[in-house]
Amino acid sequence: MPETQRATGSERSHIELFPALKVIKNIRHGFVERIPGIDVSHEKGEVLKRLEAVHRNARRELGMADWPLLTAQQVHGNKIAVVDRSMHADKEFAGCDGLITNQKQVALGIHVADCCAVYIVDPETPAIGLIHSGKKGTEFAIASEAIQQMRASFGSDPAKLIVQLSPCIRPPHYEIDFAAKIIEQCRAAGAKQIQDSGICTACDIDRYYSYRAEKGKTGRMLALLGLD
Repeated sequence: MPETQRATGSERSHIELFPALKVIKNIRHGFVERIPGIDVSHEKGEVLKRLEAVHRNARRELGMADWPLLTAQQVHGNKIAVVDRSMHADKEFAGCDGLITNQKQVALGIHVADCCAVYIVDPETPAIGLIHSGKKGTEFAIASEAIQQMRASFGSDPAKLIVQLSPCIRPPHYEIDFAAKIIEQCRAAGAKQIQDSGICTACDIDRYYSYRAEKGKTGRMLALLGLD
């Protein structure tokens, strides 16, 4: 079974940690799973409102409570926002599906419910990226675009990046194995250290939200990543 870990004492918070990222000293990260007891049979805006308090608590548990939360609008494209200056308030970047930054103490956030959240960490520069890559984003090779942007913006060496794929939908529950394509794209962009959780969200709707398995009436997991 793919190796993932729960945050200490997180039986209530349902935060998943990835071993490949947990050992990197200068970052904080988490993947907030399904939250039992919250009615998520609504449209996305209402669902995110209902999950907001729990997601805020997760940020506090991960030590990000006082950090601004930077999110992407997630339009299933390949545009990436470059956050290269200090931010002091929460912000959603319009028209984007990914964010990269070298700024400390800002929380990058991506919401997913079958699509893949791709964590990209340059522990040396340091710099980070968090990308939303589903069917369309993978067709646009957004993960490899993010790697190229990190090299151009921050001087990151692709060979030294650590890439982590979140749980996402996979065959036979979906017709495309876009996780495999994301890995291929990252390798083509020069990344060598790529980890995949290997977990299918549609296979375990007690633990994860799945847009496909729940016919669009579901919640969103929250991927979080920040430089400490």
